[in-house]
Amino acid sequence: MKIIRGLAVALLLPALLQTTMATTKLEEQHISVKDSVSFKKPLPFDNEVKVGKLPNGFQYFIRKNVEPKNRVTMYLAVKVGSILETESQLGLAHFLEHMNFNGLKHFPKNELVNYLQKVGVRFGSDLNAYTGFDQTVYQLPIPSDDPEILKNGLQVMRDWAQDALLTAEEIDKERGVVLEEMRGGRGAMQRMRDKFFPLMFNNSRYANRLPIGTEPIITNFPYEELRKFHRDWYRPDLQSIIIVGDIDVNQIENEVKRLFSDMKVHPNAPKREEYQVPFLNKNQFLTVTDPEMTAIVTQMFIKHPKTNIKTEGDYRKSLLKAVYSRMINNRLSELRQSANPPFLSGTISISDFLANMQTFGASMVSKPNEYEVGFKAILRELERVQRFGFTQTELDRAIASISKGNETAYIERDKKKSDEYVNRYLNYFLEDAPALSNEDSYNITKRLLPTLTLKEVVALTKEYYTDVNRDIIILAPDSQKNSLPTEAQINQWIAEVEAEKVTAYEDKVSDLPLLAKQPVKGSIVAEKNLTKVAAKELTLSNGVKVVLKPTTFKNDQILINAFSPGGTNMYADKDYHSSSYASSLVGQSGVGQMNAIELKKYLTGKNVHVGTYIGEREEGVSAFSDKEGLKTTFELIYGYFTEPRIDEDIFQGTLANVISGMSNRENDPNFVFRRDITNKLYKGNIRRVPNTEEDIKSISKDRALNIYKDRFADASDFVFVIVGSFDEKDIRPLLEEYIASLPSLKRNEKTPDLGIYEPKKGFNLVTNKGKEEKALANLRYYGDFKYDVQEVLNMQALQSVLTIKLIERLREDEGGVYGTGARINTSKYPKGRYNVSITIGTGTEKYRHLINLALEEVEKIKKNGPSQADLDKFKIEVQRQNELMVKENGFWQGLLSGAYRNQQPIETPEEILKRLDKVNIKSVQKVAQKYLKKDQLFEFILLPDAK
Repeated sequence: MKIIRGLAVALLLPALLQTTMATTKLEEQHISVKDSVSFKKPLPFDNEVKVGKLPNGFQYFIRKNVEPKNRVTMYLAVKVGSILETESQLGLAHFLEHMNFNGLKHFPKNELVNYLQKVGVRFGSDLNAYTGFDQTVYQLPIPSDDPEILKNGLQVMRDWAQDALLTAEEIDKERGVVLEEMRGGRGAMQRMRDKFFPLMFNNSRYANRLPIGTEPIITNFPYEELRKFHRDWYRPDLQSIIIVGDIDVNQIENEVKRLFSDMKVHPNAPKREEYQVPFLNKNQFLTVTDPEMTAIVTQMFIKHPKTNIKTEGDYRKSLLKAVYSRMINNRLSELRQSANPPFLSGTISISDFLANMQTFGASMVSKPNEYEVGFKAILRELERVQRFGFTQTELDRAIASISKGNETAYIERDKKKSDEYVNRYLNYFLEDAPALSNEDSYNITKRLLPTLTLKEVVALTKEYYTDVNRDIIILAPDSQKNSLPTEAQINQWIAEVEAEKVTAYEDKVSDLPLLAKQPVKGSIVAEKNLTKVAAKELTLSNGVKVVLKPTTFKNDQILINAFSPGGTNMYADKDYHSSSYASSLVGQSGVGQMNAIELKKYLTGKNVHVGTYIGEREEGVSAFSDKEGLKTTFELIYGYFTEPRIDEDIFQGTLANVISGMSNRENDPNFVFRRDITNKLYKGNIRRVPNTEEDIKSISKDRALNIYKDRFADASDFVFVIVGSFDEKDIRPLLEEYIASLPSLKRNEKTPDLGIYEPKKGFNLVTNKGKEEKALANLRYYGDFKYDVQEVLNMQALQSVLTIKLIERLREDEGGVYGTGARINTSKYPKGRYNVSITIGTGTEKYRHLINLALEEVEKIKKNGPSQADLDKFKIEVQRQNELMVKENGFWQGLLSGAYRNQQPIETPEEILKRLDKVNIKSVQKVAQKYLKKDQLFEFILLPDAK
């Protein structure tokens, strides 16, 4: 299960406050703060959800939503996490979450997962849960078109709420699984976290209540201790069910009342305390190093009391914070695009942290030996804002960007997925966050955004960027220990920046048109209806093929994918690195007459993205847009074909950052493991092994640009697949103007096969790297593959049934792993190939035993085929997932692109499902025998450093 939420907040660098809200054009609004805002006016609650509270304190939120159709998402939220554990219970909140999947009143032992897989629910991706410091949450998305499934789904939620069996046998089996989850999380970050958490959490209770717990307690806790924790805390006054989907709300409400009203709080139940992090009213400083750390990371937290968003005034301030974060981080982004960037990455944010705290946070990943430069660069931007503020144009762009997001969200409100609503009510119940209706969210934000002023945004820096309750934590490799600054040096740098003559920010905006020259219009010369998939193929005068599929899955979403044979395989090894970085360098440099910074400003307020790529065997374009931005999207596509650029600053800065990022990667056991595998498999071929510093230095700006131009010099063999909410009559003129006008050389290229394949016979490889006593085994099979759609489907079935067996044997029976499974990939070009990968993470004392068990399961399928029950699970999962995927634009883009890319007939989803009838025990057994051959097994093992 996932251990996230509160823990993730503490582990990750402070995230930018994300807001998808907005307004109409500012010039159309003339609203003063006084006229538009009642600061104390409470925010309204969403009136489209049915809310109730049972006499026992249990709460419910129920809402009808038909996206997706015939589905319902249920969450059980419990205001109980690791913070409530006693010293003898460390880790039991999370352990209890595990146990809710290992024996319930109506689903004993492993019957819960078994039953749900039989109805098409995927364990891990659909069925899941997480534990944090202050809450535990269970999620269950299920079909709602079958009354029996719906009834059983509600029963699962009821059992999760208070009816875990907690048998001694299942507890003992799960100890090993949790210990392996704990072991898997060990490494550089965990070791450093143990040192900096006490400071970060001000030595509060949170510092020693990590949800994963401790090994001695997980190994030895008495059964009754877990049962006591369950009895004390899994109770109705701390729980809520959230149900959103294609349902009858009144019927579901009656079922909730029937199922949950009998739950009771036992007479001696402890009080649910609300724990806090104390303010120390002092600054703290800490450096932590580890031999496996790969970068120098600085986190600065300035701690402030958290304020919940209850009123329009609170809400308005959250908008101010969102605007501030966008503007300050845009400036940091510009620094990263200079010829000599001061840091590898840097962000600033004002965000909720933990419990009663929010933080003004600044984070930085330093370049080697340039810590002072990077740290001062962050401070200098903060100082610049304090002295000179932001410009009006910066504010206008930030508001326009948020505005566009709000307009888009409102346009798509009837297409909003149930999960989005679930998270709205989940955050309301757990975090006391606002839960606005779609209408209120749109209208309130639309009204408030124009009232934000530059003075107020700048004032946030003075309010939050203070010199007390500040923590500075520096995480670094051991090799950098002697070069890290002291607290005195940090304070000196702060004083030096404050004494500098900082100049005001200059907001440079281009007034040139994007393109230096306009295209010469082409034409559509042929059309073909693709009737069975409701699409159309157009042939343009320059040879480009365009596949159009209008849909109604979204109200305003258009996806564009274009591809052509070619890629880096067209160039000699000496040009490989220039060719592989060419599209990235172009993409970072802007296009036409605008550099990257000017282009970003030009696109503000537009829901438009265009990117190009040069892969191994093809080059292409990936883009999305809404209707309003479609012309701009095609203009950009034309520009990337005809007016690409690589700016010198971008070139120098990108290469400097890439090289800097390599400096400590050898510290990472996983990098060393991957490097050893690719070196051995491909005999050091430069197209497979990790780049070296010399490789990056060999990249030529001129050669990279010439290669890029060469790849996009001939559009005649490109296929454009366009799917989404467009009208054909509106898009045809744009195709004629911007796509039919692309250059055409009629080269009819074929991508060469460079013959870079794995050996025909398997081998073993052991890498010794790492401080922790853990092992990672990766078993792979490689070989030639007879590419056929039915064969691919049989391979997908093999992946599914083998994964089921690996989880049953290695996790459920042995308790030897936290996660395991099989992954199978197939490809048609340059020749049919397949690879199968089985991953096992476990202890050094048992990895060999588990490898043998995994191979036993492989041999069982080869000898007997899969069980019918496991095969049926695969089939129902495919059918149920297909019901969802066919309503997604991305699915259709992938289906159509795949057919053209692989030069095979387009199959409808219905035809694909009919192929399931041909998948049977014998067909899966046959592919297992054919492709899982012992002599084609490659065994890669990562073990700790040799002692």
